[in-house]
Amino acid sequence: MRIRPVATVAAGALLGLSALVLSPAAQAAPHGHPPVTVAHRGAASYAPENTLASIDAADRLGFRWVENDVQRTKDGELVILHDSSLARTTNVEQVYPGRSPWNVSDFTLREIEKLDAGSWFGAKFKGEQVPTLEDYMDEVEHNDQSLLMELKSPELYPGIERETLRELRSVGWLNSAHLKDRLVIQSFSADAVKTVHKLQPEVRTGYLGNPSVADLPRFAKYCDQINPVHTVVTREYVAAVHGLKGPHRRPLDLYTWTVDDPATAVKVAGLGVDGIISNKPDVVRAAVGGDEDD
Repeated sequence: MRIRPVATVAAGALLGLSALVLSPAAQAAPHGHPPVTVAHRGAASYAPENTLASIDAADRLGFRWVENDVQRTKDGELVILHDSSLARTTNVEQVYPGRSPWNVSDFTLREIEKLDAGSWFGAKFKGEQVPTLEDYMDEVEHNDQSLLMELKSPELYPGIERETLRELRSVGWLNSAHLKDRLVIQSFSADAVKTVHKLQPEVRTGYLGNPSVADLPRFAKYCDQINPVHTVVTREYVAAVHGLKGPHRRPLDLYTWTVDDPATAVKVAGLGVDGIISNKPDVVRAAVGGDEDD
């Protein structure tokens, strides 16, 4: 584990929340309680996304569930980053100017560890690093958080499903306590989700997208969640998802993304979604209520 700078949540993130009123419509969730709020890439509006500082910010705000993205380096190490390129969220262009397009898969872990993944967001985050999956899981465990993990662009990284499961096993995250209610693995790739289910059937899985209602029974064979963008969610689609049971014989859940404003949060909560993924989880929670430990 490395030593990293201590970062505090921006004061503005905590102001004005009392002015948001809990909407009765938002409490019309299907199971009688408001949806779970998931901190997208950590509390990504308040700290650099997909860093340890970001999940720590989510923890200080009181959020149990965080979301991240897993990719693989040139030398086979698993790291947490959203884009396939390092350019947007690190200083890679300055450190390695001749190596465009700066794809994660073209750099070793040792090279990536030399990058600053925090300064682009704010000076107080200078020195924050791209975390390895191992370090990230250590921090999630330390914070007693739960993880919605995305396998990002698995078609670029053949075998990443097995490697991710191996890493999770090595850090103790495939035991019954974690599998019960602390881990979901999701992807935009149905094949990757299916592979995870085949390799480790006990793991809860989610598909990022909105399959047609006719196709939902096929996805229910290996998915526990259907997780579409919020702009396509309808009450009828939510009902169709909830009408099926997943591989663990429980009704499918629907988590929607990425919702950062109160009005949209109230709207999708009223449609009956089970979870809302947000860069501003505090804003969503203030709008729809709920407890992060649900």
